[in-house]
Amino acid sequence: MTDYENSIRVMIDLFGRDYQFALSTDKNNIPSSRYVDTYFEGESFYVVTYGLSKKAAEIADNPNVSLCCSRMHAFSGKAYNIGHPLIPENAGIRSALTKAFEPWYFKHNNEADENMCYIRIDPTAGFFHKDGTGYKIDFTEKTVKTFPFTFDTVLTEES
Repeated sequence: MTDYENSIRVMIDLFGRDYQFALSTDKNNIPSSRYVDTYFEGESFYVVTYGLSKKAAEIADNPNVSLCCSRMHAFSGKAYNIGHPLIPENAGIRSALTKAFEPWYFKHNNEADENMCYIRIDPTAGFFHKDGTGYKIDFTEKTVKTFPFTFDTVLTEES
């Protein structure tokens, strides 16, 4: 297994579940951020949303996005509206998303609404860490640099 393939396995371990990130988009060179629940599978993050939402409109105009969280994991990449959950092409990812987001998926999403959609985020670069190892990854070149990394930041109410 290559270092890149190993790093993807680590990402699946970390993010192959309901994981919250701040998603940043852009409109007219003005950034906009909001927290979203994500799920990582293959080499992409997935978000369940409403097609008429501000984030979906901003992604349609400019697919460049970033994800970050308080644990210092951060990614940049391209986001795409891949359509309604019930289209045949989304059957596989729908199954994974309904399982990952099971406690709230059907409470907060109406699949009868034609405007419900999935967003796929294909990262181009990122940083994450696990078990004392930092990973700086280039998804385009399929390369990764690993190094010792200790996450020792303590968040307080004042942070």
